[in-house]
Amino acid sequence: MIIVIQCKDKVGLVAAISATLAKHLLNIVSMREHVDHNENVFFTRLEVEQGDDASLEDSLRKILPEGAYISVNPEPVKKVVVLATKEYHCLSDILVRNHFNTLGASVQCVIGNHAKLQNICERFDIPFYHISHEQVSKAEFEQKVIGTIKRYTPDYVVLAKFMRILSPQFVAEFPMKIINIHHSFLPAFIGANPYKQAFERGVKLIGATAHYVSNELDEGPIIAQQIVPVNHSYSWTDMVKAGQEVETAVLAKALKLVFEDRVFVYKNKTVVFE
Repeated sequence: MIIVIQCKDKVGLVAAISATLAKHLLNIVSMREHVDHNENVFFTRLEVEQGDDASLEDSLRKILPEGAYISVNPEPVKKVVVLATKEYHCLSDILVRNHFNTLGASVQCVIGNHAKLQNICERFDIPFYHISHEQVSKAEFEQKVIGTIKRYTPDYVVLAKFMRILSPQFVAEFPMKIINIHHSFLPAFIGANPYKQAFERGVKLIGATAHYVSNELDEGPIIAQQIVPVNHSYSWTDMVKAGQEVETAVLAKALKLVFEDRVFVYKNKTVVFE
């Protein structure tokens, strides 16, 4: 059983939480905690042996500061909807992990604003919806996507190289539930062909960032990041390949952390218990 708590910090929280679990005959297997002293916020994630948890949340709320966030035994297999465009590398990795039950979530469907990736979804028996952004307004396009997503009531929406900027209205429908992956060149290499731009500048490191989507473009709370070294022998197509590999790895790591309830969001930062 997993328990996650986020609340104002005060003296004796760890002792009070431990004592409450003991009263419920729950043995703590693992406990990770962190205090943000600047914000006076306490975060903890506990793994406990399964037991009587029917009244546990009420018991915890009595000993925690007012307004505490408590989640007892979150759904172990999250439901996700994936949005994609034309690049296959992140989507295909998600579909393979989903097929072999190693994703930690269940992919409900894939939505693409191009039909290019429909075939790979069909191979894995995942519903694919082609919703074109062409010849319709952005608002109309987004409403169609939102309507399709909500049919599946997902826990998270994953942008697997979905190349459309989402409006604040779209983001507000799924607050801190949309996870994005992008190359870490922003804002130095924005627009088309960022890897080609990086090649022309002779960069020595390339990387990727997975983050929650907020109303500020590519500035939401960061979940995971990774870099890989490159050198003068790399062509820009080599950099594209290396970049795709690191994007795939970072997104996979971020999703694992989120699906295992290891990520806490506070303001525009995250606390991640790896």
